[in-house]
Amino acid sequence: MRILIKHFKNYKLHVFLSIFTVIIMAFASLYQPRLLQGVMEAIVANDKNKLAKIGLQLLALAILGLVAGIINAYYRSRVAQEVVSDLREETYTKIQSFSFANIEEFSAGNLVVRLINDMNQVNGLIGFLLAPLLRIPIVLIGSLILALITIPSLWWVIVAMVVLVVVISGLVFAPMGKWFGKMQGYIDRVNSIAKENMQGVRVVKSFNQQENQIKDFSNASNEMNDLNKKIGYIFSIMMPIFFLIGNLGVFISIWFIGSNIVENPENLAKISSFVSYLSQILFAIIMGSMFATWTSRGFISLGRIGEVLNTKKSIIFKDVSTQKIDGSVEFDHVSFKYPKSDNDTLKDITFSVQSGEMIGIVGATGSGKTTLAQLIARLFDPTNGEIKVGGFNLRDINETTLRSTISFVLQKAILFSGTIADNLRHGNKNANEKDMNRAAKIAQASEFVQTYEDTFNHIVEERSSNYSGGQKQRLSIARGVIGKPKVLILDDSTSALDAKSEKLVQEALEKELKNTTIFIIAEKISSVIKADRIMVLDEGKLVDIGTHKQLLKTSLIYKKIYQTQKAKEAK
Repeated sequence: MRILIKHFKNYKLHVFLSIFTVIIMAFASLYQPRLLQGVMEAIVANDKNKLAKIGLQLLALAILGLVAGIINAYYRSRVAQEVVSDLREETYTKIQSFSFANIEEFSAGNLVVRLINDMNQVNGLIGFLLAPLLRIPIVLIGSLILALITIPSLWWVIVAMVVLVVVISGLVFAPMGKWFGKMQGYIDRVNSIAKENMQGVRVVKSFNQQENQIKDFSNASNEMNDLNKKIGYIFSIMMPIFFLIGNLGVFISIWFIGSNIVENPENLAKISSFVSYLSQILFAIIMGSMFATWTSRGFISLGRIGEVLNTKKSIIFKDVSTQKIDGSVEFDHVSFKYPKSDNDTLKDITFSVQSGEMIGIVGATGSGKTTLAQLIARLFDPTNGEIKVGGFNLRDINETTLRSTISFVLQKAILFSGTIADNLRHGNKNANEKDMNRAAKIAQASEFVQTYEDTFNHIVEERSSNYSGGQKQRLSIARGVIGKPKVLILDDSTSALDAKSEKLVQEALEKELKNTTIFIIAEKISSVIKADRIMVLDEGKLVDIGTHKQLLKTSLIYKKIYQTQKAKEAK
């Protein structure tokens, strides 16, 4: 709730008008039965003047309630939309500040559900808070007091009805909060299955797994549907029970009033107002229980959003002035363990790289190559040890300096919807056409970009489906080099290129980025054979480092990898 209050402060006038109009609406509901009682008294007394006067009051009260309702609907909707919009932006901004560890804690699909589905639930919650939930306690308390004032002798009917409805509501609606919590979990699961299926549609169809995917999705969807039906059945049964209790209360009230009408003739005019208050009491309790149940789902969603907002960033950058640093990199007894993992992925790694060197990193799958590169870019912080870039500890460098110094090109080339130029400007927001041409030539992307009439303004469709794997990798490399970083990390980012294109990229990098420190992570020895030095990783340890020729003589692991690949090429 503190999250909402913080945002409500930005719309104080709108919130005030919403609350004020709710009070007016509640007043209109409570005062109307009193006027109806006056109408009955005027009819009994045959007082036409009083009847006309009260009739005008009823009309004015109806208009007042109508206007208040319209104003309330407008301002509460506006508050809900504005607050949710601000909250969504705040949550998205927080997610953008997350490190890899934070993202893995939630998962991408889960965060998408929180940004969309949970935000919609919060929108509904605010609408309930600023109208029904605020109005219900006012009407309930007011109706109780006025009903007791109207016919005090029937207090026991009111108490009996209230006790019955409250007890039944408590027993039935108590587990609803837990069920709505489960519902959000089912929504997460359905969303994750659908997302994975859409992203991996080629794999699904290649291995003819459509039936299995449909089965998994149907199972998850059916679980959510069963819970929805369970909740629906309870509501469908409870509403007739509540109205039966209310009608019994009205029947008993009229029976006792009718039985004693001779002794208390004044109660004849009070019947309509008493029954109205009785109905309002019943309605308030029923709707209060239902709205409380529905809003519990909103509060669960608000709590899920709060989990994101309250998550402490695993990587915190110091607020220091921008530093000018070179491309030297140093690891000093660095170890790293992923969150929730029992074993170290990297173990006591120490090395030093001079600015401008080209370093190859090889090793078996799972040896820690990508993890080491991620530590250089400070996507994770080491568990133990110290990492320096340009002579500065990474923890002492501000984020702007770090991101402008180090560029990371991933193996899985990810392009965003828009244009080629939009994607290249992720690497340098001020890049002009000259910068783009230079980067495209280095990445060997010019050969296909220049074939488009609109060149760098050519459209990139969703998931870059209009480009081949090699084209996407070359555009990713161009994006990586366009900002002229001091340190460039290529994480097997030429794996989709043919041998000729890969060779041209390496030659261009060597020629155009002489002052840039380049780390090339590769499965193929041929990709790093010309590196100044090659680091060999095995089970998270740096076992050897040297040139290609040196390692062939001194490193058994490197020699084995080289001979295996050479044998495959010979076949």
